[in-house]
Parts: sequence; structure tokens; C-alpha cells
Amino acid sequence: MEPCGQDSRAYGCHQILESSELSFGPTGAKEIPTAFLESISLQTPSMTVATAAPPRLSLQCEAIGPDTTTIRSLDWDRSRFDIEFGLRNGTTYNAFLVRGERTALIDTSHLKFADTWLPLLEEQIDPLAIHHLIVSHTEPDHSGLIGHLLERNPEIEIVASKVAIQFLADQVHRPFRSRAVKSGEELDLGVNPSSGVQHRFEFLSAPNLHWPDTIFSFDHGTGILYTCDAFGLHYCGDDIFDVDPGAIAPDFRFYYDCLMGPNARSVLQALKRMDTLPPIRMIATGHGPLLRDHLGLWTGDYRDWSSQRSAGETYAAVCYLSQYGFCDRLSQAIARGIGKAEAQVQLVDLRATDAQELAALVGEASAVVVPTWPSKPDPELQQSIGTLLAALKPKQWVAAYDAYGGNDQPIDSVAAQLRSVGQKEAFEPLRIRQVPDGNDYQRCEEAGTDLGQLLTRARTIAAMKSLDGDLDKALGRLSGGLYIVTARQGERSSAMVASWVSQASFDPPGLSIAVAKDRAIEALMQVGDRFVLNVLRDDNHQELLRHFLKRFPPGADRFSGVSTLDGVSAGGPVLGDALAYLGCRVAQRMEGPDHWIIYAEVEEGTVADSEATTAVHHRKVGNHY
Repeated sequence: MEPCGQDSRAYGCHQILESSELSFGPTGAKEIPTAFLESISLQTPSMTVATAAPPRLSLQCEAIGPDTTTIRSLDWDRSRFDIEFGLRNGTTYNAFLVRGERTALIDTSHLKFADTWLPLLEEQIDPLAIHHLIVSHTEPDHSGLIGHLLERNPEIEIVASKVAIQFLADQVHRPFRSRAVKSGEELDLGVNPSSGVQHRFEFLSAPNLHWPDTIFSFDHGTGILYTCDAFGLHYCGDDIFDVDPGAIAPDFRFYYDCLMGPNARSVLQALKRMDTLPPIRMIATGHGPLLRDHLGLWTGDYRDWSSQRSAGETYAAVCYLSQYGFCDRLSQAIARGIGKAEAQVQLVDLRATDAQELAALVGEASAVVVPTWPSKPDPELQQSIGTLLAALKPKQWVAAYDAYGGNDQPIDSVAAQLRSVGQKEAFEPLRIRQVPDGNDYQRCEEAGTDLGQLLTRARTIAAMKSLDGDLDKALGRLSGGLYIVTARQGERSSAMVASWVSQASFDPPGLSIAVAKDRAIEALMQVGDRFVLNVLRDDNHQELLRHFLKRFPPGADRFSGVSTLDGVSAGGPVLGDALAYLGCRVAQRMEGPDHWIIYAEVEEGTVADSEATTAVHHRKVGNHY
């Protein structure tokens, strides 16, 4: 197969290299408790122990435009990313090679691809012939091989934002040539002698999407906009482009909600800068397929979602310290939780935000959440901390979380400073006593949701009162059964009471559940996830109902003190006192104003007592549960 080099004229040249990681182990299936089998007379097929296949890593190299090639690193089996949200379809790390009179490489790849990505790059071009490396931002999944590239070409010029160059100096620990750029500045590669196309890059500052050092790069010669994380999605597949929007739309939305939604104001600013460019023919993202065939759909979604999230003046400022401890991921988890409650949120980097903007963001916020900072901060950071504390207002909600940076100011000391002028504590300090795991991120997300509900309380009450009285009472006559939905993924688990449940299909058997957007369990009910619907019995449901209706502190074990049968269903715990259970797999999600409508296929189920009946929930009004 002809390599995708400068002389390859036909688009579609495709090269795949396969490799695998060495570490993998068996997964075992737990036995079903004998007592439960006897109580429900359930006949279960014999269960076997399966050995997981090695995770797949592969590469794609393909021309995507005149003199422009992408090298995509396909991580087929990666299951976790950033704030520990699950990946259903793996991910990719996309880099790009653009050849004018001079040559530029845009981003690199993850360190795990060092043994295959660098040889493939060298098949396309001698690294010494690369004049510029454009660094969209310095997160390790895109910059992991910059040090290796500098070893091969110490004279390459790194083009990036000022903040990115500072971050990179701490990553590669060696001198390098650099050029700091910002919005409106350009890099002209000159005219490619074969195609006659002039490749002139214009840069757009895009801070907080989703790191403070991000820049977009627009090639006026091809109309391609390189955005790295923005407009991306964690989706690994053979298609280079967005040929099937239906297949990737759920992952596109999930990625936005997790990483871009907390910075909706920054998204809108970036879209305004994009509007000043000539027509954009393609958005070359850092993750997932490149956006070309349905470009208007994706940019329209970003504009609509971000406008909705930025409506109103009440917001929470979640502060963090870039590249310090686990600040980035923990702050994202808190921000995601706030957003689930339909509250506005703004992530604020204490290192990269200038003093005037920092004072405005903190002073105008209704709530301020801060990390523990180093016990001996450098002078610049100390000035930012002083600006933050001086900008606090007495009526704000405040909270603190551990950064787990290794030498932090004690969290109780930070929390005390936040409350120095009478501020109200939004939630108890979030203490991180080990390298954060799924439980810690869940606890942060749930604390954020609690804060978001505080900020939207008045709006929620007003909405309840606005419903017409007769209509309110009529809606209240809709009745439903009583159920407990449970879900577990690794160390994360959750549960909720549900009554808006209905059978939705015969073949395959399916049901629908309405899940409020601010429910913690919603994060465990994405497309492809499994859960359990526990049916409550009419003559014995009050104790379970009281337990699961109570308000749990962030990260609390919902199943403490409750009889559960683990290993019965793949989706989560089966309640020992349930009348029946249904093991389900999420097939589709539809978004409503304040609920997600989950359609799930039922994969298994049984009844413990064929004579008992389902508990029923009768309401009097329709404006709340």
C-alpha cells in the first residue's frame, strides 16, 4: 500500500497498524446466592470465567485535504478518561501533518503509542523536515510524544499559546525553540509546490476548552479548523469522518456535558471568534471522527447547548490550579454535578486567569468553590489567592476540595479563609485521602449537584407555582408503580426511587424510565450501560421507600443497611425484598426539559412472589413527585 505522503494525491489512502498492551487479566462471574434461587425458583445457566482480550491499539494514516494528512491513534478499549467518566466506545488521539513550502505538525499522541506512532510519522516525513509543531494544548494525551519529537529534531519551532509554552517547559525538561501566539496572529507555511495551495494558519485563543492553554488553528488554504478537544468526542471507529451522525451523537453530547458544558461561556466566546473566519469546511478534532459531513449540526448543537447553560446571571465559579495535583479532574467533576442541576457554572484557573478577570468572576458568582493550594505558593499564585479572597462577598455560598497536590494547605484552613466574612458553606470540605478513584469523583459530582440545587431552588419553586391549578390537579391523577432503580459500575454505584416507568416495546422487550437530570444515577445510565429495575410490592414497600427517598450525603453508600443480592444481575444490586427485578441495558436516551427519557431493552428478570402485586404511587398534583 502506498504510504500517505506528500505525493499521494488520491484521498482515502488508508494504513492500519495493530498493537496491544501486555497487561490484562481474567474477569470472574460471581455466584448467585442459593437462598435467592430457592425463594424465586430461578433456573440459571451455568456461568463460566472469561479471559479478557488484550486491549487494542492501532493507527490510521489518511489524506483529508490538499497536502494534509491525519495520523489517528485508535485506543479501542480505553474505558476511563479525564474526570473518570466511562467511555463506551474507546477514543482516538488525532494529529495532523500539513505541507506548504514548509511543514507543520499539529499535535502528537499519547505516550502509549510511542512504539508505533513515531515510526509511522517517520514513514511520512523525516522529522528534521518538520519546521513547526503547533501545540493545541498540553494535555498528555495530545502532547505525550513531544519530548520524543524534540530528540529527533531539536530545532523544531513549537507554536502555542503563552500558557501552553509555560506548561510544556515543565513537561519536557529541556530547552526548545518556541513562538507564543494569540487570536489574530498567523503562521504562513507558504505555497505547496505540487498543489499550488498556500497554507496560512490563523490562530484563535480558546481558553478553558477545556484547558486554559488551548488555541484553535485555521488553515485558510483548506478551510480546516483544528480544535483539539472542542467539538470532539470519545468514539473509536474506522470511519475518519462523521458519516453516521446517529451513531456518534450520544457520545458527542456526553463529551460536551462532561468537558465543555462547565465552560459554556468560553464556548460561546470561541464560537464568536469562529464566526469571523471564512467558511469552515471541516473541524479536525483531537478525539473521535473529524467533522465534515454534518458540520452545521455539530456547531449548532454547541451554540444551542452553551446558550442554554449561559442563560441567567446566577452561576458558580469552580476554581482550580492547572497541572497541580488532581485539581483539573476534581474540579470538572464538581462542575459537571452543578450543571446536572441546570445551574450555571464557570471553571476558573487560578494560575492562568489575570487578576482583573479573576476578581470579576469570583465577585459576581453566587457560589465559589476552591481547591487546596500549595502551602508555599510562588509569588504569582500567592497574588491570585489574595485576589480571590479579596473578591469574596458575604452572601456567597463557598466550599473547598482537596487538590491532593502533595504539599497542600490544610483544607480546614482554606475553608476557614473562605468563610472569613460570613459566607455560607455550600457543602462540607471534600477530603481526598488517596489518589482519587471513582468513588471520590462521584462524591465530588454529587456535592456539585447539591450546590446546583441550592442555586436553582428559587427557580424550581417558581416553576412549581406557575402551573395552572386545574392542569396541576389533572396531571396529578396520572399514577404509576413504585420501583427502585439500581446501578453499579466498578466502585461506583447508585440508586433512586422511580415511578415514571412504562413498558415501551414487545420485541425486544423494552421499557422507558424518566430520570431527572440532577439524579446521581443518571451518570450510570448512558447508552450501553446496564441497570436493574426492582419492583416494589404493595404489602411491603414502605421501609425501602423511606430509605431510598432520604437525602444522602455526597458519596454515601445507598445500600448500607439494605438487603441486596450481588451477582444476580450485571447491571447492579437486586434488592432482597423486591417483588421482582428486571435487568436492563440502555438502548436510547431522549432529552426532555428536566428529565432524560431512557429506553432500555430488558435482558433478564424474574418474580419472587407470583401472588403479590406491585406498589402503586398516587399523586394529587402534577408539579412535583
